[in-house]
Amino acid sequence: MFIAIVAAFALNNWQENKKDSLSENKILTEIFNGLEKDMEDIKVNVSGHEAGIAACNYFRKAFAGMEVKLDSFMVHYLSVTRDFTSLQNTAGYETLKSKGLELIDDDSLRLKVISLYEYEYSTLRKLEEEYAAMQFHQNYSKDITEALAPNFSVDGAGNLIGIDIPLKIPEDKRNELLLYLVSIQNDRTFALKYYSEIEKKITEVRTLIQNQIEK
Repeated sequence: MFIAIVAAFALNNWQENKKDSLSENKILTEIFNGLEKDMEDIKVNVSGHEAGIAACNYFRKAFAGMEVKLDSFMVHYLSVTRDFTSLQNTAGYETLKSKGLELIDDDSLRLKVISLYEYEYSTLRKLEEEYAAMQFHQNYSKDITEALAPNFSVDGAGNLIGIDIPLKIPEDKRNELLLYLVSIQNDRTFALKYYSEIEKKITEVRTLIQNQIEK
């Protein structure tokens, strides 16, 4: 009788462990796939910040009175103060939290997953959406547009057809705009460094998840 009870208990325990293992793998797979989408979204933002830096270099020349390519003017104009949001696929992590974080058996993996979603992702969102210095459109777009506006050429229908180069901008305003470009470029460079660190951590977590699932 005692042996039968022990056997039944062991079987029940094995079934529970098996169930937890299946749940863990399912959630980890969901997180793994979500992180892949996050990497795609990050690459879009990284490309946008790189375009913003290229725009800073373009307008630095234009504001200094140097010749620049007119066919890329509007592209750089739209890029120089463009802002970004931080898109994060958190469905898998939210499911994990609802089930219990301890469902991830590996302590190291569990801590890295928590750190990524609770700290790194939170910091990235605040950097892009709440950090005052990174709100480029709000901070600089109006002044840059007002300085450029007198140099635009418009046809009779109100369509923008070109811009006069070299730009005619008062020296004090030019210097102010050049300082804006320094600030924009420095903040975008800082953002790119943080994105680089986030990419490394996502890659590390995905590798650990893959190893855990394949056990």
